[in-house]
Amino acid sequence: MHLTIVGSGDAFGSGGRSNTCLRLDCSGEEGRGQTLVVDFGSSALVAWHKLGFDSNEIDAVVLSHLHGDHFGGLPSLLLEGQFVSRRKKPLTIVGPEGLEARLRATCEALFPDSWSNRWSYPLTLIENRPGHVTEVVGCKISVLPVDHPSGAMSRALRIENGGKTFAFSGDTCWVDNLIEISDGADLFMIECYSGQEAVPYHIDWPTLKANLPRLKARRIMATHMNASAYALRQDIIDAGVLVAEDGATFDL
Repeated sequence: MHLTIVGSGDAFGSGGRSNTCLRLDCSGEEGRGQTLVVDFGSSALVAWHKLGFDSNEIDAVVLSHLHGDHFGGLPSLLLEGQFVSRRKKPLTIVGPEGLEARLRATCEALFPDSWSNRWSYPLTLIENRPGHVTEVVGCKISVLPVDHPSGAMSRALRIENGGKTFAFSGDTCWVDNLIEISDGADLFMIECYSGQEAVPYHIDWPTLKANLPRLKARRIMATHMNASAYALRQDIIDAGVLVAEDGATFDL
């Protein structure tokens, strides 16, 4: 698996970083490379194009939760495929229960009558839940609930492909499910929204630092940082934690 951090920012673009969007290039069926994207926030399509990527490269999107900075770019992605890139290959979107209704409502709010389009490409929506492994584009996806109100279940994600494991906290305050979802992962990206101040339903640096010994991932990376957290960037690095940056790439 190869990771490109398309967007690592919070909901407000702190530090000029784009909303969450993580590209995973995976080994797919019959050895073909396929692209799975984790979250697609409101600014994701702009960031995607800034990196020179073609949206038709995306085979599937898996969502941690249904807040705008994590799924709000999907209407633009769907409509670009319809009217600009003339997408033909299938697109799969995986998310929590309620995904279809929320995505339909979001598309209709932003682009009225857009959902009534007959899509020019096969679009599959999968609503997955804890306790079930979902397989798409050669990846096994598991989820566990976290604590972050979003109108549907917010989940941490675990993605396995080609003998490698990527884990992602999504948005949440500290919950012990983060230990399980990241156990043995080659890379665990975990939100560290705030520096010293506790913010409801998010993780601050003192809380993450105190729990680092409990995490058994091979590498840990802080993401979704506001200005106060990013100001502690060197302290975080000195503690052995990587810091996500837009455009950075990693081989798992």
